[in-house]
Amino acid sequence: MVSENPIGSLFTTFDNKIATVTFGHPASNSFPRELLDRLTAEFHNLSSNPSITVIVIQSEGTGAFCAGASFDELLAVSNEGEGTLFFSGFAHLINAMRSCSKLIVGRIQGKAVGGGVGIACACDYTLATKNASIKLSELAIGIGPFVIEPVVSRKIGKTAMSEMTLAAEEWKSADWAVAKGLYASTFESIEALDIAITNFSTKLSGYNPDALIEMKNVLWDGTQDWEALLVERAAISGRLVLSDFTKKALSQFKK
Repeated sequence: MVSENPIGSLFTTFDNKIATVTFGHPASNSFPRELLDRLTAEFHNLSSNPSITVIVIQSEGTGAFCAGASFDELLAVSNEGEGTLFFSGFAHLINAMRSCSKLIVGRIQGKAVGGGVGIACACDYTLATKNASIKLSELAIGIGPFVIEPVVSRKIGKTAMSEMTLAAEEWKSADWAVAKGLYASTFESIEALDIAITNFSTKLSGYNPDALIEMKNVLWDGTQDWEALLVERAAISGRLVLSDFTKKALSQFKK
């Protein structure tokens, strides 16, 4: 399936039992709400596709994997309702990845910030390059990674999550991410990463599909309350984004 428009691109290719979903946006592969919604819908569609067993998610280009949510749309938020709607985009995406019946392999070729870290953590298995450093910068602008906290904490633990969150202006290296369990392995080049992604996803797709579905259920056991929890977290950020602190911080980016 191909889905493109001026505010971002999304397309899916199929190879035997593997679906590869590629998203892209000129602003460091960030996500306007419409692109988030299209990616969320694509995971729902692929979840019910009986011809595939594995999904690979990746972004376009050789730069950043994902810079999180659209900064332009963040600047445009003017009330709590708009704020909750804005931040709920990643809530719905993470829930779609969590509830998807297919195992999801993440291909992280570059840096990930904010919601991009959330996407990497929502994958069931993640491979990256040595350049794929990560950062949670939300506190620096007066909000916090509230929506993605559950999925990040599930992947790397509360202690590492708090370390990332409180050091809001500090990049964590790909090696740090491996040590904390976010990445399974890292590679020196994108070419080496792609070979590893192909080999791993091909092997995984050859296993008993029923066993893969059951394994997915086991991996995400205990997260059923996230449907409500993540939206509640979105409301927290939606309120904070209107604070004087955040308005002042964001005004610095307008200059």
